[in-house]
Amino acid sequence: MSVTEATRDRLLQATLSCVERWGLAKTSLEDVAREAGLSRATVYRYFPGGRRQLVSETVTWEVGRFFARLEEEVDVEPDLATKLVRGLVFGHRAIQEHGLLQQLLRVEPGEILEELSASGPLVGDAIGSYLLDQLDREQLRDGTDPTEAAEYLTRLFLSYLGSQGQWDLTDPVEVERLVRTQFLAGVIAD
Repeated sequence: MSVTEATRDRLLQATLSCVERWGLAKTSLEDVAREAGLSRATVYRYFPGGRRQLVSETVTWEVGRFFARLEEEVDVEPDLATKLVRGLVFGHRAIQEHGLLQQLLRVEPGEILEELSASGPLVGDAIGSYLLDQLDREQLRDGTDPTEAAEYLTRLFLSYLGSQGQWDLTDPVEVERLVRTQFLAGVIAD
């Protein structure tokens, strides 16, 4: 990692620490600079858009780290169905156990949801690409367009991660049934 990347990561981590301590609305650039042990000018050098850019990029960074952990978790599975099951179970648990996210959803839901929705297209594209690659390894139902199937699976996956509905995402057996009946029934050949 270069000095530039290390300094940027240090600022992003400092932002997370400050938000955890004081909340999103009360975290200032001065707080982040002090937490990182850097000057305010250094913060502006890396984030010329100021606080707004710093917060936005911190959320995107943390979301990226979450999905990197998710990908690492599912990569051990041999096929798309088991990757989806493991991903839903792991992802649901990780979101529930992410203390800072849960705190922000309780205390400052408007601000954090706005920031999360801004990173949504990037997340959707990354998951869609991953799923498209996985679909290339599966026998699809006749007439199934892989790109459309990847988009469909991405929307379902993100939807269930955000709100499990009637399904118990802590129960792998139930999640396997969800994946088989709701995700893959119309996509994978019998």
